[in-house]
Amino acid sequence: MADTKREIERKYESDDSGLPDLTGVAGVAAVLDKGVAHLDATYYDTADLRLAAASITLRRRTGGSDAGWHLKLPVAPGVRDEIHAPLADTVPRELASLVRSRVRDAELLPVLRLRSERDLRNLVDADGRLLAEAGVDAVRADRILGGDGSVQWTEIEVELADGGDPAFLDTVEKRLRKAGVRPSKSASKLARALAETAPSGKDGKTVKSGKSSKGGKGGKSGTGGREEPSGEPVTAGDHVLAYVRTQRDAIVELDPAVRQDAPDSVHSMRVATRRLRSAFRSYGKVLDRTVTDPVGVELKWLAGELGVDRDREVLTEHLMAALDDLPRALVSGPVRTRLRTWARARRGGARRRLIGVLDSKRYLALLDTLDALTADPPRLKAAAGRPDKVLAQAVRKDFGKVSALVEQALELPPGHDRDLALHEARKKAKRTRYSAETAAPALGDPASALVKSMKSLQSLLGDHQDSVMVRQTLRELSAVAHAAGESSFTYGVLYGRAEQRAAAVEAELPEVWREIGAGAPV
Repeated sequence: MADTKREIERKYESDDSGLPDLTGVAGVAAVLDKGVAHLDATYYDTADLRLAAASITLRRRTGGSDAGWHLKLPVAPGVRDEIHAPLADTVPRELASLVRSRVRDAELLPVLRLRSERDLRNLVDADGRLLAEAGVDAVRADRILGGDGSVQWTEIEVELADGGDPAFLDTVEKRLRKAGVRPSKSASKLARALAETAPSGKDGKTVKSGKSSKGGKGGKSGTGGREEPSGEPVTAGDHVLAYVRTQRDAIVELDPAVRQDAPDSVHSMRVATRRLRSAFRSYGKVLDRTVTDPVGVELKWLAGELGVDRDREVLTEHLMAALDDLPRALVSGPVRTRLRTWARARRGGARRRLIGVLDSKRYLALLDTLDALTADPPRLKAAAGRPDKVLAQAVRKDFGKVSALVEQALELPPGHDRDLALHEARKKAKRTRYSAETAAPALGDPASALVKSMKSLQSLLGDHQDSVMVRQTLRELSAVAHAAGESSFTYGVLYGRAEQRAAAVEAELPEVWREIGAGAPV
């Protein structure tokens, strides 16, 4: 069974003179010699090094205190989540699944063997509590696949103890710098080894592996090995594609977190799918919708699968919070127990279903399709146009749709039809927000202001829709409780309060809309 820890470490160049004296570092009472460990690791990747391009490492290591399989996922510079699995001859299934959005149908192969002699020291405080581990690593790397040769070097590594204060590493670094030690130019041993054993081109220069494609830059981050255009956005099409690539990357990068049921991961992936669909629909004059509409259908399917569990989770939060706000005298019967039973229903099945979706051919085909679309985008004539004209026109069109729907809803009497109209207005506000997000780098403050106002409107209308869904759920729960011979009084009280919240939103909406409509959208 795999387990996860947060790894916070820093690497430094070494001239083979060993570890400088760290006994004078603030907070360090003693530096304990832990001996020399002999580590032997084989790193796995695809033939085109997709994991390395995304700064992900997967290795099988023997020696030391943590022999086994290790998967390291980047969190921030110098910070990674390290997932351990027991030693086995083949890549453990639970680790392979966490890189499936990168690897897809490609085979994981041994690409590099890295052997280290680690001279380890523990930095402890006056109570003997571990603050950090500091070691000098004598490294030898041998290329197995996609290159040739070997390389050797020595480096210093300082890893913060579990739960330690990252500021302590700053204190250690000051001492190391005073001793002439400088931070490593490579983010990891693997990155350095791959770079220094890469094959040479015809001109004798090293052929680099693919680089990350963050924020619309070129490279192979999450692209199944495809190269994509690089450079700052210039045309309208450049800006739309930069936004599309960012959302594509978000889906790929969130995949492991969703599989691990990390907080907010499902919601974040769902938002990325919605942003993609909105971009395709809003900028139909930039990217050919005969190509993007079928992709949008698949994104809608994925969002729906992601929402099966999420919608119930959100409703549960609202219902439990509403119940907590009730005076005890108004709580009649086992309401809280019934809510918990309702919340847990299908939870396990929903999780299994979601993992099945992420392992499905349909999902992996969607990722491949997004890669193909971003690598060879279906640009239309407007894609070559000026962003301040093409993007602004699309945003104004979306804003006009929101305006019509809000005004239509305000003209309707309270009830089912108004609820539906406000729900549609919320969805269009969200779409307008996303189209303005796409345009913001090109249009500046006006687009950013529209993003803010649409987010505010979306939040207000979201509260209204939550009230609609809460009332619907309360009707269902009340019927079940009544059939079981339980009091339905509390469900009625909660229903009335939810109805009052909806009425408050509807009363507030005209003033909010007047303020939004007073300014030009872009």
